[in-house]
Amino acid sequence: MKILANDGISQSGIDALTKNGFDVITTNVAQEQLADYINENKVSVLLVRSATTARKELINACPGLKLIGRGGVGMDNIDVDYAKSKGLYVINTPAASSASVAELVFAHLYGGVRFLYDSNRSMPLEGETNFKGLKKAYAKGAELRGKTLGIIGFGRIGQEVAKIGLGIGMNVIATDKFTEEATVTVTLFNGQSISVSIKTESFNKVLEKSDFISLHVPAQKEYVIDASAFSKMKKGSSIVNASRGGVVDEVALIEALESGHLSFAALDTFENEPKPEIKLLMHDKISLTPHIGAATLEAQDRIGEELAAQISSLLK
Repeated sequence: MKILANDGISQSGIDALTKNGFDVITTNVAQEQLADYINENKVSVLLVRSATTARKELINACPGLKLIGRGGVGMDNIDVDYAKSKGLYVINTPAASSASVAELVFAHLYGGVRFLYDSNRSMPLEGETNFKGLKKAYAKGAELRGKTLGIIGFGRIGQEVAKIGLGIGMNVIATDKFTEEATVTVTLFNGQSISVSIKTESFNKVLEKSDFISLHVPAQKEYVIDASAFSKMKKGSSIVNASRGGVVDEVALIEALESGHLSFAALDTFENEPKPEIKLLMHDKISLTPHIGAATLEAQDRIGEELAAQISSLLK
């Protein structure tokens, strides 16, 4: 049985699938050529990440498909219900990349409070000629310890973010439409742990009380954070979006930054991927990454192995 991992898969995932008798193809096929390739090569399983989509048209055009898998959490690039209605299995890996996304959030937060996102741009240009000036410009950093971190969306990834926040001494609060309370366990390197129960609060209270906001919600039709939400946030607060593009109103974000209401923002996802707006890319108060939340070697190994286990269980 042939598997096309169109957006790639880790070697550990390939090894696990091959061991179970599957033929894994890692050729990257252009979206417009994908249906023909699947049919010509008699592919039974299509694996995707963020780049490839599996919409109704593809599903209809490929009657030989038995399973579509997403290496990651959100499945907004797959017509899930339609695929299931046609008898296909649809799987994802909801837990495999949570820790990687959470660490990226804090990479952005630490970089934000110490101006690394801007100093890394300025030092190559002015470090030799204006060292003292830059030192003065970036000398008013802040610490995360003791500050309030508000998490919007308190599922697996939100709770991983909470673990790190609690571990470094932050006050962690959260809001979630479906979760009233969660117990977050922070485990140390030696096996010792501490568990903290966090009751979720209203969306507006989290906005009003937080020094930093981190978003962990699925893609949706309306903005989660719009101009009204920005107005409720503390003056001088900051926001990180490592969830999905389109959940933050990017025009309102620019306005909040330029008015001084927000001190900085961090974006790993964008409304217009893979061509983010130039105003975002050039803004001196935005920390930027190109949708790499799950892109660690460890996460990709976990994703590949989890996909392999699910595929083997369903199709062997």
